[in-house]
Amino acid sequence: MNKALRKAVIAGNWKMNKTRPEAKELIEAMKPLVADAGCEVVICVPYTNLETALSLTEGTNIKVGAENCHFEKSGAFTGEISADMLTEMGVEYVIIGHSERRQYFGETDETVNKRTKAALAAGLKPIVCVGELLWERECNITEEVVGRQIKLDFFDVSAEDMKKCVIAYEPVWAIGTGKTATTEQAEEVCAFIREKLAALYGKEVADAVSIQYGGSMNAGNAAELLAKENIDGGLIGGASLKAPDFATIVKAAG
Repeated sequence: MNKALRKAVIAGNWKMNKTRPEAKELIEAMKPLVADAGCEVVICVPYTNLETALSLTEGTNIKVGAENCHFEKSGAFTGEISADMLTEMGVEYVIIGHSERRQYFGETDETVNKRTKAALAAGLKPIVCVGELLWERECNITEEVVGRQIKLDFFDVSAEDMKKCVIAYEPVWAIGTGKTATTEQAEEVCAFIREKLAALYGKEVADAVSIQYGGSMNAGNAAELLAKENIDGGLIGGASLKAPDFATIVKAAG
């Protein structure tokens, strides 16, 4: 991390977990543990938990995010939620293009781009996920894959809007598998992402964008990963569902 240039962001991705009573219990346990955090703390929760999370975190240092949004402002899109709906509630962050969305729900770089621009237009801070499949890493095309995602996912996003985005590097083979990229592998790709941003937007923008690592970061490996120059935080899955583990990761970023 380089806090002189950009803020560290630790964001929990709860995925499809926690009823409202369970969400309340987790947030109440979490609040005192992260109250003195030296980084941005975000919890991205299911739609059904947004009001609960917003109410319980009011006046605290915990920001609330959603796990997805649609790219249209309104219309005949049954089951979808617009960025404006999230903003109106008081949501600040939204995850865009998570590999599970790409894998199971047909997300493409084109729809990720449209959702990212819709989120920015609504005043949200997008956490945009990129990363390669195991086969792509074994074929030694990680940089080609990630570079293409960066170029397409942020197509027509202005330099000023780019500064409002967070990028989460999540090697798909390390999500929910217990496998983690080595610190060297994670730093190498995060550094490449920053170089790609510099080529597209200039060094000032590249230095300002927070780049998270998100492949099975946990309480045991967070400090080592966050010690790297270009890893500015984490998008945390399973460990975000346990208040002590999440707090340990937040402390490592402090």
